Amino acid sequence: MITIKISTKTRYGLRVMFDLAQHSNGEPISLSVISKRQKLPLNYLEQIMLKLKKANLVISVRGAYGGYKLNRNTDEISVKDIFDVLEGPISLAECFVESKCGKSNYCITRLIYKEMSDKLNETIENITLEDMIKDKNEMMINDILTDL
Repeated sequence: MITIKISTKTRYGLRVMFDLAQHSNGEPISLSVISKRQKLPLNYLEQIMLKLKKANLVISVRGAYGGYKLNRNTDEISVKDIFDVLEGPISLAECFVESKCGKSNYCITRLIYKEMSDKLNETIENITLEDMIKDKNEMMINDILTDL
């Protein structure tokens, strides 16, 4: 089995963005609340939020009732937006991003890796935070129905 490694920073960043999408209702949420709710280290989340803020995916609000909130609607932020900020471009092989191989102009496997990477990027580009909220709600409903 091949496991594609996604950095902790990106995994946590996606969880934080989902938390903001699910709980904020337009109001800022403190990072300490998100940290406790998601069971993630606060100091690491601060670094992640700086990147997300710089990319204009979130905004910070100062003050006693401050925190972070999404800078766009949940249906306008894709998983790819988050990955691109925290992970960089996703590719399954370096050979088509940076021609490190002298065979790259005629390598058939290079074309396969590129197509696979393109499909992966297309998939995460078509999943928004809104889709994730809907999926979570469906999971909760299915759990309730299973318990009946």
